[in-house]
Amino acid sequence: MLAAVPMVPSDESTSGVSGRGAAATFRNAVDTTIAVRTILIGVLVFLLAWAVVSIRDTLLLVFVGIFLALVFEVPVRTFMRLTGRGRGGSATIVVLGTALLITVLGLLFLVPLAGSVRDFLQGVPELVEQLRESGELDAIGDSGAAENVQQGADSFGASIPDAISALIGFAGDAFSIGLALFTVLFLCLFLLIDIANLKRAAASMLLPDDADRWLAVWERITNSVSRWAIGAITIACIAGTVQGTTAWLLGSSYALALGVIAGVLDLIPNLGATIAGFILVPTLWAEEGLTAAVIMLIVVLVYQQLENNVLGPTIYGKAVNISAFFVILGVTLFGALLGVLGALVAVPVTASLQIVVQEVTKARRAAMAEARAAREPVAPLAEDASAPAS
Repeated sequence: MLAAVPMVPSDESTSGVSGRGAAATFRNAVDTTIAVRTILIGVLVFLLAWAVVSIRDTLLLVFVGIFLALVFEVPVRTFMRLTGRGRGGSATIVVLGTALLITVLGLLFLVPLAGSVRDFLQGVPELVEQLRESGELDAIGDSGAAENVQQGADSFGASIPDAISALIGFAGDAFSIGLALFTVLFLCLFLLIDIANLKRAAASMLLPDDADRWLAVWERITNSVSRWAIGAITIACIAGTVQGTTAWLLGSSYALALGVIAGVLDLIPNLGATIAGFILVPTLWAEEGLTAAVIMLIVVLVYQQLENNVLGPTIYGKAVNISAFFVILGVTLFGALLGVLGALVAVPVTASLQIVVQEVTKARRAAMAEARAAREPVAPLAEDASAPAS
């Protein structure tokens, strides 16, 4: 009876098995590493989002401080050029001087302005009632819309005292407001003073060509934001003055409030003037009749065209060169994120993003332009006129 001879695996089979085992072990190690890395990245993203949500108010103050520093950059440079002072002294004089001027103007005019706006808001129900009694809303009376307008005005007018009380209560927390203003003001001031050092620090981490490139982008963003802010404030003052004066000449008792409302709303690009028209025209209609309302409507429309075609291009120049679609898109998105503040800063932020995108895609756009030029057919050379005809 033959004994069973054990089968000894050959070297090739042994090496194949060990190779497959090593490959499987390597794949398992890679999968484990990727899984751990993915979990860590997810945890870090969650912690970062939680931190941002937790300190969102502080981040908003930082954003406002940086934005104001960009706004003051051009005035500070102008002051340095005119006086020959250094950056530190010029920034201190311009920023603190502006803050002092705004404080003095607020103390002088804030109370009458706030009182006028309050009286107007509380008088909205009475204005709607005057329109209904004059028969101007009879056309929509059967549909119930006039009654709905009246009920909404009554509710709005009744809520004004509560809103004012809440505002006064909020304003009474002088320490919190003072601390926030102090933080924003000195963030802006110290950033203006240290901006040259920050630029040098950023440039030291980049190659020379990249440093020149991105410092030029920073200059474009700074000029865009600063010139936009100066232009926006100037145009808002013109809008408030023109429309408030028109309301006063037409006999409105709320002329001061209407001028303030028109000026503030005019800070919202493209939409503000239209919204102001929906407030001013019905008010003049209720107070002074249809003729005054038509005159106010004409003034609003003419001024809006003047602002869009003359004042805006002249005052802004090329500081903000973006399409109306992106303006509305920016106002909508940033307004949803930051409320009124977001709507006000939507244009310079959108313009800054546009500058960055243009710089990032510049090489790509140049390459595409070259590719399109290469594919264009070459025009045949003109025949020599001196050649004999065949």
